[in-house]
Amino acid sequence: MRPPQPLRSGSHPAPDTEADPAPDGGLDDKLDDEDYPAYSMGRAAEILGVTPGFLRGLDAAKLFVPQRSSGGHRRYSRYQLRLAQRARDLVDEGTALDAACRIIILQDQLAEAQRINARLQERLDRPPERD
Repeated sequence: MRPPQPLRSGSHPAPDTEADPAPDGGLDDKLDDEDYPAYSMGRAAEILGVTPGFLRGLDAAKLFVPQRSSGGHRRYSRYQLRLAQRARDLVDEGTALDAACRIIILQDQLAEAQRINARLQERLDRPPERD
């Protein structure tokens, strides 16, 4: 699980740049990249079984900010679709959209903090290196 990045254009922690998996990357590289914005709003809504308005609501709630095509249309990555599905599940259980987005952000921040703590604990638990 990755921490969401509610204030950037991409999908998870990385600079705000167009998704470019490799300088020589072909179509297969882009389709394998879970951050590549491969899905239009209509297709993303169809996959998730939601309305385009729901996806716009996720953008407004800052769960993620989809990238834009050269024509200004929203484009979604597989990672963003997974976040949207988590939000939909919470909304389907009766949680308000803004609250669902905040819950997901906090869950992912907690998971990332736990990963960092575990790595630091491993470093502390290692015996000191000898020269």
